[in-house]
Amino acid sequence: MEHKTLDKLRDVAVVLPNWRNRRSLSKYERLQCWAEALERQGGRQLSTLFRIEYAPPAERARLRADDSLLSVAFAEPRLRADGLAGDTVGDATAYFGLTERELHDITCFCHYGPTIAAEDAAAQIRATAARQRYETRPMLACAVIAASLAAGLLLI
Repeated sequence: MEHKTLDKLRDVAVVLPNWRNRRSLSKYERLQCWAEALERQGGRQLSTLFRIEYAPPAERARLRADDSLLSVAFAEPRLRADGLAGDTVGDATAYFGLTERELHDITCFCHYGPTIAAEDAAAQIRATAARQRYETRPMLACAVIAASLAAGLLLI
């Protein structure tokens, strides 16, 4: 019997989460998984979404395109198993925890034209994930400092 890592198995099989020890992916992990799925597509040209920012909110949530960055995410079994419901703007903002502005910057026609190379989109998503990962650290540090000051004032 040949031993393979979980990542190697994902290349040849659908790996479902362990039902006894299920842990949802963090926001960072979700974005990284999406980027990995896109990187596996290489230079393949994927459709962008047209004029996201001009659609009324209800219509914007339903926006989608065949063969798009969002359809690659939805085709990823790991993301679907974790809760990605579909390949629309609304599904993506809800699942990935992105603002509509962040999703617009990643997927919109106005930035890239009618298509974008999957590997370029993956780089954009990784940059977004990295920004978000490090933006939360200063907030945590400030919360700890504020709690320390508050505790110190209570002791006085």
